[in-house]
Amino acid sequence: MSAVSSRLPVFPWDKLEPYKKTALAHPDGIVDLSVGTPVDPVPALIQEALVAAADSPGYPTVWGTKELRDALTDWCERRLGAVDLAHENVLPVVGSKELVAWLPTQLGLGAGDRVAYPRLAYPTYEVGARLCGAEAVVYDDPTELDPAGLRLLWLNSPSNPTGKVLGKDELTRIVAWAREHGILVFSDECYLELGWEADPVSVLHPDVCGGSYEGIVAVHSLSKRSNLAGYRAAFVAGDAAVLGELLQIRKHGGMMTAAPVQAATVAALGDDAHVAEQRERYAARRAALRAALEAHGFRIEHSEASLYLWATRDEPCWETVAYLAEKGVLVAPGDFYGEAGERFVRVAFTATDERVEAAVKRLG
Repeated sequence: MSAVSSRLPVFPWDKLEPYKKTALAHPDGIVDLSVGTPVDPVPALIQEALVAAADSPGYPTVWGTKELRDALTDWCERRLGAVDLAHENVLPVVGSKELVAWLPTQLGLGAGDRVAYPRLAYPTYEVGARLCGAEAVVYDDPTELDPAGLRLLWLNSPSNPTGKVLGKDELTRIVAWAREHGILVFSDECYLELGWEADPVSVLHPDVCGGSYEGIVAVHSLSKRSNLAGYRAAFVAGDAAVLGELLQIRKHGGMMTAAPVQAATVAALGDDAHVAEQRERYAARRAALRAALEAHGFRIEHSEASLYLWATRDEPCWETVAYLAEKGVLVAPGDFYGEAGERFVRVAFTATDERVEAAVKRLG
């Protein structure tokens, strides 16, 4: 039997284990700024909605409840500026990573097809291409790619890992080019509500898409903005024909968001106050870590949005990882995200206030 895993790269986080052991040995304990997992409490109103829906003995539907679809369309219109969204334009998914990894397979892509993503990018874009046997290609500017055989184009703004934001004009130009060549665009916008020095724009905004969702889909997650990484709550919105096809496939695959999570998602998307509160927490942590890193000789590039600082000491990234691990601080090496990141590290500011303060002291 041929192992599918043989198509995949080594799971990157396994390479970080020796450095994690070093950081754990620090007398004051580890400050883990590597993965970027939320650490703050799930807002009470979301927990209450989850508990209220706990008595859910029946199967949920893949498309979700009417209340969930209403919440998805309402949020996209209120927050992203999308217009005239119908239920056919939205689809809940079981966390955005699952969607990214299996999307090329569910789209029917395979050998001879090409999937493009940024040169510095979330590793799962490449994984998705490899799983279905498609060719993975990277870009600096997607409009400079050869469109032949290019079936799926991933955008990511704000970027993971760099925090770079694509402006409205740039997004408009890319969407127009992709449509001209019949290339499906999926825009990973999971950090859109975490802009610091820029105001991220969705591909669903009418100034970008021209009021039509043909050939474009946006990916959104509640993991970061609502501390719901443990809930696996996410959704896609855009081209009804594409989402309708995905819905049929996902029905057969049983890819259903749990009923209590659907109810929690409705509550989360209907409340902006907890998002603003969480932003304030992250803003304070970001400011403290950025000042400490820069005072310590690091240079920060991009990082105008998202939950990360893209930092360098102008040395190989693993040397920086080792240096910080000796101080009990664990960060992600930039080459996890592509060869172009080999002299950078990604520093998450998702640790608790106490752990961020500990990192600042150690860098001081």
